[in-house]
Amino acid sequence: MFAIEVRDHVMIAHSLQRPVFGPAQAMHGATFVVDAAFFTKELDEDGLAVDIGLATTVLSKVLQPLNYQNLDVMKEFAGKITTTEVLAKYIFDQLAAAVLSGDFGKGSQRICKIRVLLNESHIARGWYEADL
Repeated sequence: MFAIEVRDHVMIAHSLQRPVFGPAQAMHGATFVVDAAFFTKELDEDGLAVDIGLATTVLSKVLQPLNYQNLDVMKEFAGKITTTEVLAKYIFDQLAAAVLSGDFGKGSQRICKIRVLLNESHIARGWYEADL
């Protein structure tokens, strides 16, 4: 399988209001480095899995509404605990919708799997991946 992975980042604020989260129950900020990988079984006639420029643009557009936002007050996350895993799934869903709407150009139909990895720090990361 072939893949292209692009990277961006997003800065958010949130609180994780369950006892298991200890001090993270309080409002705090986080900067996630976001890696999104797009998998294909074949390359196109130009030898590409996915256009890196388009992948970078789409990831940036998906992250933009989250940047500098308090996730606790966003309707998209109402009733959810915005863990790294939950946020990774949300970003995955937005990228999957972009694939289905053709935002990756002629390569959209070849994308068969996406992985979204959120790096919390140099020692911790979480992700969501699934076939389309």
